[in-house]
Amino acid sequence: MTLPSSSRPATGDADSAAPFEPASATIAIVTFNRSALLTRLLDSITVMDPKPGHVVIVDNASTDDTTDVVESYRDSIGTEIVYRRLDTNTGGSGGFSEGMRIAYELGSTWIWVMDDDVEVMPDGLARMGAWAPRFRSIQGRRYDFDGSEFYWQYRIAERLGIPIPFAPSGFDDSGYKEMNSGCFEGMFIHRDIVGQIGLPDPRFFIYWDDQTYGWLASRVTTSVIVNEFVLRRTREIKQWDMGIRHMNASSDAYRYYIMRNRALIKQYYRALDVYQPVLFGLGTTLTFGKEIIRLLFVERKISGTSNLFRGLRDGRKIARDRAWQPMPPLVAAERG
Repeated sequence: MTLPSSSRPATGDADSAAPFEPASATIAIVTFNRSALLTRLLDSITVMDPKPGHVVIVDNASTDDTTDVVESYRDSIGTEIVYRRLDTNTGGSGGFSEGMRIAYELGSTWIWVMDDDVEVMPDGLARMGAWAPRFRSIQGRRYDFDGSEFYWQYRIAERLGIPIPFAPSGFDDSGYKEMNSGCFEGMFIHRDIVGQIGLPDPRFFIYWDDQTYGWLASRVTTSVIVNEFVLRRTREIKQWDMGIRHMNASSDAYRYYIMRNRALIKQYYRALDVYQPVLFGLGTTLTFGKEIIRLLFVERKISGTSNLFRGLRDGRKIARDRAWQPMPPLVAAERG
């Protein structure tokens, strides 16, 4: 898998003469047992102007009334709903992979992915679409639950494979900043990029999947975060306020996958010939330390470290798999 980055243009590579057509965009949502939050998101889409051509909802085998909620919006949302209920919970990674696959097969030019715990600003699609003629991998901004500006870590230290926690938060007059990461809570991506780098990797299940996918995108196009507030988080999360950014509470499952999935990033780095063992190992050590800090200062407990060690152990098995391959490009599959 070769994803060249040396020839990327500095200011975007989309056709500047091509206007954005809202109907060419699909919103792809992943949900799991949070029908009340999904209701808020669908309400917000109902009042959007303009609206996307499709709304794809991937349900990770919910056991609540999610199906009934989705069906209740078919006649009122103002656009076509495509609902896919999976047989098993595939995690956020599997859900976004399936959602993006459906959107791609629908012929969508633009795919806007998001979790169920956000709502879309009424003019959100217009704001994102304004940047579509210039860029093909775009991240908008979002408000936090309390209405404050949410700071998202849009840059990673590539060789370490971890976010840069205090990358500058301000924007200049250009209204955008280049990024080399991604977030599935609002990634707006062109089908041509999806075709080149493939679908999100469901093997992550949760965590590091969107960072890795955004990094892959940044290797084939100029990826940007734009100074447009287009989403608002609708779920309150316990946080440690650190000023410019926040550290959220986690869970035992997250702790496990945070460490296990370092091995998947390692495999991608190997495949793309950017892996440097010492620096990547340092990134893994820093990640482990960050999770200890999260336990002590956000969750205020000391239990949970066993899940970090278990993730490291299982990650070693993944890292030793010499048959491992990245997700394949879709354009190659189309050519057959």
